[in-house]
Amino acid sequence: MRRPLVPALLAPLALLLAACSGASSASTSTGGGSGGGTDGNGSLTLNVGDQKGGSEAVLRAAGELDDLKYKIRWSTFTSGPPLLEAVNAKAVDIGGVGNTPPVFAAGADSKIKVVAASHGTAKGDTVLVPNDSKLTTPAQLKGRSIAVAQGSSAHYNLVATLRKAGLGLDDVEVKYLQPADALAAFTAGKVDAWAVWDPYTSQILRGKQGRVLSDGDGLSNGLAFQVASPTALADQKKSAAIKDYLGRLRRAQDWVYKHPEAWAKVWAKDTGLPYDVALDAVKRTNGTRVTVAVDKGAIASEQQIADTFTKLKLIPRKVDFADFVDTRFNGGLPASTAAPRSYAKES
Repeated sequence: MRRPLVPALLAPLALLLAACSGASSASTSTGGGSGGGTDGNGSLTLNVGDQKGGSEAVLRAAGELDDLKYKIRWSTFTSGPPLLEAVNAKAVDIGGVGNTPPVFAAGADSKIKVVAASHGTAKGDTVLVPNDSKLTTPAQLKGRSIAVAQGSSAHYNLVATLRKAGLGLDDVEVKYLQPADALAAFTAGKVDAWAVWDPYTSQILRGKQGRVLSDGDGLSNGLAFQVASPTALADQKKSAAIKDYLGRLRRAQDWVYKHPEAWAKVWAKDTGLPYDVALDAVKRTNGTRVTVAVDKGAIASEQQIADTFTKLKLIPRKVDFADFVDTRFNGGLPASTAAPRSYAKES
């Protein structure tokens, strides 16, 4: 029999993982763990959109919120799409999201600009099957039921996985389920496979409830973005603060790679994840990120995602992703194809 997930873990995981899905959420709250603001010197306030266990947590853990020359007002969102809605509405100056929400925001002609990127491995983006499944290759998914969050990064990874195997979405039975429902369906044996991302991948593997049929390495671009309001970018002082903020994020990501155990402890406490799951996810995915330029390669990769979802009629119009990019902060950064970091030698 398959061991069920501990019920107490379901809620924090579902909340955290909604951040990667394409579903919007009306539930937003102003203020992060610091009670809504980060004290700094000066009168300028940078309004930053965040998600649970996200930018504020990692900046604070890395000591990068010290000696600020401006203040930060944090607004915490449960997912990327409503965060980008806030950017579009000028309620947020900048915020971090995965590789798919900007595509859908662009499809809605939102007033956003992608200003920074990071590149990590896509090994945590997986198609999982139960341990006792007879499936051994993606080609065998034909006619099978697969759970996935519609419009999510996992959705694109599933499309790419099937395409590589010579299949399309019409060849499988897609069950569009948000993470909590997909988890329940997967552990109850009601679907044959589940397309998902870390830390759910780490949760399933650590709990010995499933195995990886395929991962996104070489299929998903592994990119994540910082997205800013054009209005904030047009303000000289706010643009300078955004440049400083991005530099702090870059240094914080370097700290995560060098201190995976310390970050896993903070991440686990902030999200409710078990420590061992958090550490697995840091070493598999979260800690592998390298800050990179939003260059032609990144734009072309996102354009491919946009074109894919347009063809699937999930985006209503043709998107020119380059129109939603601002490259002013690219200076000195490696190409978007720079190799992610690896913990292989330490593990």
